[in-house]
Amino acid sequence: MNWAVITPLIIFLFIIFAVGFWSNKFVLKSNSFLEEYFLGERQMGGFILAMTMVATYGSASSFIGGPGVAYTQGLGWVLLAMAQLATGYFTLMVLGKKFAIISRQYKAITLIDFLKNRYHSKTVVLLSAASIIIFLFSSMTAQWIGGARLVESLTGLPYTVALLIFAFSVLVFVIVGGFRAVALTDTIQGVVMFMGTLILLIATIKAGGGIPRIIADLAAENPNLISPFGAERTLTPAYVSSFWILVGIGVVGLPQIAVRAMSYKNSKAMHNAIIIGTVVVGFIMLGMHLIGVFARPVLPGVKIGDTVMPLLSMKVLPPFVAGIVLAAPMAAIMSTVDALLILVSSALVKDVYLNYIKPTASDQQIKKVSFSVTAIIGVLVILLALSPPDLIIWLNLFSFGGLESVFIWPVILGLYWSKGNKYGAITSMILGMSSYIIFDRFYPNPLGVHTVVLPILISLAGFVVASMFTDSKASSLGLEK
Repeated sequence: MNWAVITPLIIFLFIIFAVGFWSNKFVLKSNSFLEEYFLGERQMGGFILAMTMVATYGSASSFIGGPGVAYTQGLGWVLLAMAQLATGYFTLMVLGKKFAIISRQYKAITLIDFLKNRYHSKTVVLLSAASIIIFLFSSMTAQWIGGARLVESLTGLPYTVALLIFAFSVLVFVIVGGFRAVALTDTIQGVVMFMGTLILLIATIKAGGGIPRIIADLAAENPNLISPFGAERTLTPAYVSSFWILVGIGVVGLPQIAVRAMSYKNSKAMHNAIIIGTVVVGFIMLGMHLIGVFARPVLPGVKIGDTVMPLLSMKVLPPFVAGIVLAAPMAAIMSTVDALLILVSSALVKDVYLNYIKPTASDQQIKKVSFSVTAIIGVLVILLALSPPDLIIWLNLFSFGGLESVFIWPVILGLYWSKGNKYGAITSMILGMSSYIIFDRFYPNPLGVHTVVLPILISLAGFVVASMFTDSKASSLGLEK
C-alpha cells in the first residue's frame, strides 16, 4: 500500500466529509426538508452552478473510462469526446431562465415535479420515475465500478473490498448532507479536476519526450492512432457526428443536469455559469482524453482500459503529487454518484411515495424514508457492481442515451410548445424508451450513427403527432385539452 499516494486522498475525503456534516445543519433546521435536501433551497451562485454541472457531468467515464477508450482508439476518440464542449452552454441556454421561472411557479423540486405540473398526468410521473430508476442504475453502477477500480489500483486491495470502502464513503456523505453538500463539494471537486488534469497532462507530455515524439511513436505503432477514424477505423464521420446529439444537444434531457438549471438564484448566476462551465468542461475533456492517448507510448501494454489513469499517474508523478492528481477522478466519481443518488431517491420519495403512497407524510417520516431509500439504492448498486466490465464508459453512455430518449422532448416541448399535452408526452416517453432498448439490444448503431439518434427522432415524431391528433380531436368535440 503506497501511503505517499493514499495520504492526499484521505485528506481530500476528510474535507468532503466535513462539508457534508456542515451541510447537515441546513437539512436539520430547514423549514422545507424536501427543498433543502433535494435542491439546496435554490441558492446556487454562478461559480458553484458551473462547477456542480461540470462535476456532475464529468464522471468516471470522463476520468477513468474516457481516457481508457482514448488509449485504445487514439486521437479519433479525442475528436469525438470534444462534442461535450457545448454541454453546459447548450443546457443553460435552452432551459435557462424559463425553466427556472416555471419550476418556481410550480414549486417543482425535481424534474418529475415539473413534468407532473406541466402535463397533469400520473402516467407521465410513473414513466419518468421508472426511466430514471432503470437508466440511472446503469450509470451509478459505472461510477461505483470506477471508484472501486481507483481504490483497487492505489491500495492493492481486492476489487470487492475496494468497492465496499468507496460505496460506504459516498453513502454516508449523501445521506448526511443532501443536495447542498453535493453542490458545495462539487465546487471543490471541480477545482481539483481542473488542476489534476493540467498537472497530469504536463507530466505525461514530459514523460513521453514531448508531443512530436509521442505522435511519432503513435504513428510508428499504428498510423490510425493519429487519424480521426480510430485504431481500427471504426470511428466513421456519421458515428462521430452523432455524438453531438448524445453528449452535446441531448444532455438537456438528462435529469441530473436539468435539475441544476432550476437551482440557481438569479440570471447573473446563470450567465456566469455558462462562461465558466464551457471553459472548464472544454479543458477537462480535451486534457483527459489527450492524456489517455499520450499514455500509450509512456505506458504500453495496459490490458484493462479503466486502469490507465491511476497507473499512469503513479508512473509519471512523484507519489504525493500522484495522490493529489488522483483526487480528480475520485472527485469526479463521487460528485456524479452523489448527484445520481439524490436524483433516484428524489424520484422514489418525492415523486412516487409523496404523490401516490402517502401524501400526508410528516417531515420526520419523509426524512426517514429519504435516508432509507438512499441507503437501499446504494446497496443494490453495490450488488450490480460486483461483476464489472472492462470499460465502464459503455454503461454510462447506455444510461445517457436512455434518459435522453425519454426526457428530451417532454422537457423542451413542454417549455416551448403550448400545444404539447400529456398524450404527446406519454407517447414520446414510451416510444423513446422502448425503441432505445430495442436498438441497443438488437441493432446497435443503426445506419452508422450512435444508437440514441433514431429513438430521439422517433420520440419527437410521437410527441408531435399524438399532441396534434388529440388537440384536433378535442377541438372537434368542443372539449378542453
